[in-house]
Amino acid sequence: MLVLLREGAQAQDARQLFRDAAGLDVVDARDFRSSASALATTMSAGAALFLPTLGIAVLPEPKGTDAEALSTRIRGEDAVQDVRPEFYLFAIGDGIQSGPAYADTAARTWGVAATGADQSRYTGRGIKIAILDTGIARNHPDFAGRTITTMSFVPGEDVADGQGHGTHCAGTAAGLASATTDHPRYGVAPDAELYVGKVLNNAGSGQEGWILAGMEWATASKCEVISMSLGRPVRRDEPAHALYEEAGQRALANGCLVVAAAGNNSSRQFSYIAPVAAPANAVSIMAVAAVDQKLGVAEFSCGGVNPDGGQIDIAGPGVGVFSSVPLPQRYMSLRGTSMACPHVAGIAALWAESDPNLRGRALFDALKRHARPLGQPPEDVGSGLAVAPGLRVT
Repeated sequence: MLVLLREGAQAQDARQLFRDAAGLDVVDARDFRSSASALATTMSAGAALFLPTLGIAVLPEPKGTDAEALSTRIRGEDAVQDVRPEFYLFAIGDGIQSGPAYADTAARTWGVAATGADQSRYTGRGIKIAILDTGIARNHPDFAGRTITTMSFVPGEDVADGQGHGTHCAGTAAGLASATTDHPRYGVAPDAELYVGKVLNNAGSGQEGWILAGMEWATASKCEVISMSLGRPVRRDEPAHALYEEAGQRALANGCLVVAAAGNNSSRQFSYIAPVAAPANAVSIMAVAAVDQKLGVAEFSCGGVNPDGGQIDIAGPGVGVFSSVPLPQRYMSLRGTSMACPHVAGIAALWAESDPNLRGRALFDALKRHARPLGQPPEDVGSGLAVAPGLRVT
């Protein structure tokens, strides 16, 4: 169960509230910042978790009518803004993709070229990018010697990436700065400092409590950018939930931009456009659509069809995206808004490096303001393609 507390609620408020209403012990995420495994163990033992930066509490889910009764009791408390059940979110689906167009070269991938990352004098130096996903393959040769701060929020699993999705996203956002004999440059912000939070398990799914704990960790760690290539489908006319809207707003207030994949549930060849997935459908979270090598909206990319939230903010390269995956394969080309999202996160890091005033909301607005217009509806691509500082937009 997820509880959104009103702005300004403190740990002592949460402790008293959940002890009185549910007989629960409350642990504070600040006490576990050096050990997410201890945090996960404590949560598994039935305690409530308070995330002070986001103002959210994660409660163990009661069964049946007990859940309804507890929800009713908690909802009546003055400190509580909203209460709802906890869902699972998933790595936004993708698949092997190849094809002609903007085209990879021996020097750089088409996504690096289209966003102008290879033309920019900025590399993300001094900027922290958090990748909240399935973890990372630390033994990959392209990450050797890198300073990478890691934390697993998945009970019973360390940060090692048993699925591959997180390693691919981390590589796109901040992979190597130059090409080698066996691959082109594929990282957008190669000098950014990576913070990798494992919030999805090795099957590619994760409880919202894990994901919110990762958002809390990244925000409290002063990461300028959080990249989340994960979500769940929403229905037509389903509004964005206040919990993620508030989490996004509180991250922005702390100088952190949250970027999330819009989802891959459309079938545009059959004229079906699916709504933007959660949590990208929150207005305070930057929703990223995918474009192909011709800079057209990708066939699978979700769109801004829901009136209450659910807009597309910006687009990134999301078809035929070459990046790192765990050994022994090492590299793979994938497609999905999951691949577009870390492109935008990397571009955000370049802009953040270019101007120390571009943090939080200012960074959100700058990315949209400087996006390359694509001549397509904003419901499909938002303001256009995210591009690096110094790229001439035409």
